[in-house]
Amino acid sequence: MRLPETLAVLAVRHAVREWSTGLPPAELQVAVALSGGADSLALTAAAVAEAAAVDALVVDHRLQDGSDEVAAVAAATARSLGCRSARVLPVEVTGTGGMEAAARTARYAALDAARAGLPVLLGHTLDDQAETVLLGLARGSGARAIQGMAPSDGPWGRPLLSVRRATTRQFCADLGLTPYEDPHNSSPDFTRVRLRTEVLPLLEDVLGGTAALALARTAEQLRADNGALDEFADELLSRAGSGLALDCAVLGAAAPAVRRRAVRAWLLAQGVRGVAGTHIRRIDELVVAWRGQGGVAVGGGVRGTRLVVVREHGRLTLARTDRER
Repeated sequence: MRLPETLAVLAVRHAVREWSTGLPPAELQVAVALSGGADSLALTAAAVAEAAAVDALVVDHRLQDGSDEVAAVAAATARSLGCRSARVLPVEVTGTGGMEAAARTARYAALDAARAGLPVLLGHTLDDQAETVLLGLARGSGARAIQGMAPSDGPWGRPLLSVRRATTRQFCADLGLTPYEDPHNSSPDFTRVRLRTEVLPLLEDVLGGTAALALARTAEQLRADNGALDEFADELLSRAGSGLALDCAVLGAAAPAVRRRAVRAWLLAQGVRGVAGTHIRRIDELVVAWRGQGGVAVGGGVRGTRLVVVREHGRLTLARTDRER
């Protein structure tokens, strides 16, 4: 399909081309997560124009009546745009953390299982990035949350993080495509929707239309800063032990931001799940404010046991204790 050379079409195509820099178009093969919305439709069409082969993956969350028909239409549209293949992936949305989190987990698992070794392009835009940064700020989740989404993250690619949502909508209008409007995306029951429809518009009005751009720029700067801090933390771990025990004297001599990052990386490497800021702060007290206090319980123990970080003989260790005790 030959695409018109409008401003919106060229902007989206340029974003995809920039994301794939270093790989000739003749060799570029990708999968695209297609929901049928404007962002993923524009991404799919641009990817077809810029890559040698594109496989569309349409996740059917089965949360609404008629979702199978929506998925089928999206797959048919993908084929008409020139995708090499288009598959519908039905999923079961279950689990804790709310419907949004459960749907996200099911979606990513299905995409990962179906991608056949290809990178998967996701239609996240600059506006999505701004919303993610605001959520991280509101939750006090630290620099990792505020850094937002990365353009490339394992098998996931996000070429449109520099593209506004209005541009993808104009792209679809220029091609005569009718995006699917998911009712969940306008429901005030979801925090992200209220950020999108109430908070960000107000910020844009107050700040003269620069809020989303500024938030996205903040995320980009923080990703660079976090990358440097991660390198410092890795070096600290190599000196402190990085195995089953860490030397508190070595940790205590480091800058707090580096020390806490190193401890977090150590916990994750030991199989600890759900490392929270409260855990890190209390473990940090074991290192720099030692008063003989007890250990810090963290997640990850097998049934009937729990993992506890304790200080013994000047070293942090991870112990497995009876949960009832």
